[in-house]
Amino acid sequence: MFSAGSALAQDTEMEAVIVTGTRTTGLRAVDSPAPVQVLDATALQRVGQSDLIQAIAQNVPSFNAQAFGGDTANLTLSAKLRGLSPNHALVLVNGKRRHGTANLAVLGGPFQGGATADLNFIPLNAIDHVEVLQDGAAAQYGTDAIAGVINLILKDNTEGGNIIVSGGEYIDGGGKTGDFTANIGLKPMENAYLDLTFESRWHSSSFRGDVDPRVINTPYNTASSSRLSRYPDLVNAEHYPYLNRIAGDAEYRLNIGAFNAGYRFSDTLEIYTFGTYGSKYGAAFENYRVPNLVIGRDGTNPYPQGFSPKEGIWEDDYAITGGLKGVTAGWNWDLSSTWGKDDISVHTLNSINRSLYIDTSTATTPGSSPRDFHAGDFVGTQWTTTLDLTHDYEVGMATPLTLALGAEYREDSYEIRPGDVGSRYKEGSQSYPGFQLTDAGKHERRNWAVYADVAFSPIEPLKLDFAVRHEDFSDFGDTTVYKATGRYDFSDMLAIRGTVSTGFRAPTLAESYYSATNVSPTSAFVQLPPNSAAARLVGVNGLQPEKSTNFSVGFVAHPGWGVTATLDAYQIEIEDRIVGSGSLYGSGGAFNIPAVTAAIIANGNSLDPTVTQTGINIFTNGLDTRTRGADLVVTATTGMFDKGSVQWTFTANWNETEVTKIAAPPAQLTGASLFDPGALYTLEKSSPKFRIVGGGVWNWGPLSINLKESLYGPSKGIGSRTGAVYYQTRIKTAVITDLEVSYEMVEGVRVSVGANNLFNTYPNRINGLLRDDYLRNNSNAYVTQYPTFSPFGINGGYYYAKLNYRF
Repeated sequence: MFSAGSALAQDTEMEAVIVTGTRTTGLRAVDSPAPVQVLDATALQRVGQSDLIQAIAQNVPSFNAQAFGGDTANLTLSAKLRGLSPNHALVLVNGKRRHGTANLAVLGGPFQGGATADLNFIPLNAIDHVEVLQDGAAAQYGTDAIAGVINLILKDNTEGGNIIVSGGEYIDGGGKTGDFTANIGLKPMENAYLDLTFESRWHSSSFRGDVDPRVINTPYNTASSSRLSRYPDLVNAEHYPYLNRIAGDAEYRLNIGAFNAGYRFSDTLEIYTFGTYGSKYGAAFENYRVPNLVIGRDGTNPYPQGFSPKEGIWEDDYAITGGLKGVTAGWNWDLSSTWGKDDISVHTLNSINRSLYIDTSTATTPGSSPRDFHAGDFVGTQWTTTLDLTHDYEVGMATPLTLALGAEYREDSYEIRPGDVGSRYKEGSQSYPGFQLTDAGKHERRNWAVYADVAFSPIEPLKLDFAVRHEDFSDFGDTTVYKATGRYDFSDMLAIRGTVSTGFRAPTLAESYYSATNVSPTSAFVQLPPNSAAARLVGVNGLQPEKSTNFSVGFVAHPGWGVTATLDAYQIEIEDRIVGSGSLYGSGGAFNIPAVTAAIIANGNSLDPTVTQTGINIFTNGLDTRTRGADLVVTATTGMFDKGSVQWTFTANWNETEVTKIAAPPAQLTGASLFDPGALYTLEKSSPKFRIVGGGVWNWGPLSINLKESLYGPSKGIGSRTGAVYYQTRIKTAVITDLEVSYEMVEGVRVSVGANNLFNTYPNRINGLLRDDYLRNNSNAYVTQYPTFSPFGINGGYYYAKLNYRF
């Protein structure tokens, strides 16, 4: 039982002063004309997993985290805001643009095409708070902020710090995780600060797959024809009959560091710098290869029990910002420059080049092929220089008029480097062929921008903000985007607010130029670069920018008793949206297209001769979409008599995307479409219709209990073995419970135990008819039991313990 009396209630009305979504200084989140959700360090640390993506996703319902990715995308998981692409949310650190990952998410799914900033290279313990602007902000921050902005504000302490040690694993096994992180604030000299953070984390792989029908006797894989009868030693293989380990988490080791420093020369001049560095090794299982795949001319079998290749990456990520800020003649100014680089070395491990092995064998001698390959490199860089100016003018209105002006210059580059010779000989290394010389290349873009923003209150209850931004791209020309924001406070208890804005997103360089071959045991598909001569053979002549229009309207209520409630409805229309095509078959599909085979040849790709299906995928501007939704945030604090207090939160997001226009297929694809039903379903159905998060944190002396319930709405996907018949998989509405109990043993030492997904809830399995189709055709795809688009993952519950020492 609790009391909501004013004597015991605590005011928790989002009192934090924000810097995101406004150029006005000193604005509180609760007074913002645009919806901004603030997450402090305590809220971020209450999440069991120690990565930043999960910390935000478990607190902001409109921010959906990727749980699983295909191929190298499983090694760089991302997230998206308001149901759009990960590329539609701009990530800032201390208000400065963060560079994106070089690891493009290529294969299908709701996160396809993502190449935004990799949040896991920023230590969670380095962050003071996060400001999530859930509103179109292209005119304020850059033309890719269509869904909103995530601004990570780093700690700038001059004393104290903490050390956190944590560990956990999934209830059903796998995913063992260990994490060590330390943060310290220093004062190297008077008027200076230096905040340092280090984190080291490792995570083991998990497996949630089924048996592989290719290595067992079934009614469709009989004793006389099965590989088990021909290779009886298979039963002695590790994990038999669960030999295909592709369905689960990747393993990784991650070491990251961050610093934030500054020195104030005077009240009107300060120099600052901050940055991060991270080093990562990750490896993900690919589809198991059967024993008879590689047989030399002398009959030698290099893998008598078959083999399970892995994709591995060694990644280095750098970012550094330096700047000066001050006040001159009434103008607040900030001049900064930020450089970032993501350098990824891609490897294919425990594999073989089939053709190389066979071609080097003779009738009497076995062949030769490496087992580990360097498949190539991804390298992305970004250099941004920005000047921001603000000045307040007294013009006889209720508050001073704030005028903001700014300019920005940015250079981006994206490079693919070829693999070693063995990785690209003929069809290349099994599971992940090395990048061909025709795939390789370095591409660059430059753009500059100028902006103006004016905010004022003609009368006390009314706040208005108008922004305009002009950008010029070296490869797309120029554009101008706008934003208008308003808020009216009827009283201290109720206000309405709304925005209208336009946006413009140039395709990432990776979307335009990425080229590679994706191979499974039965198929080989080329990811065709849109900006290539080969793409023109299927009627795609490069990528064009997206254009967007955003509307939002909402209210802010303060009914009393420490309660704050905000509700914001929105609509986001995107023209010429950049999305991945469906599977376009050259052979082995329900509809085969001669132009597809011609494009593969023109792109210089050699495909595995053992596969039964070949084709292409490509990014293209083929669709217009409309996304509608609403965000609700309610917070309150209540006293529990003499038993402490409870901080209550109730947040919700409803979101729905509809494809409003599909471009006519190019003449080269007559009879086909760039978008199969699976690609359209991914956009419209694969994200949950709604997500509701409610919970409370009870603090009573040294004891703290955090209970959170998350309700995920239904989501759907469809799948097909050949592209002829599609089967729908539906994930029903699910409730996920998170619980953490924390106790301060002695001053400064707190022990926590908890669980994410306490009751070990799994998504519904993939449609049984589709899995039966895989079984009947001895397909390796049968091993995947749970849909990879599940918004709460496929691993079930996660238990953890944590020790936090503050000094």
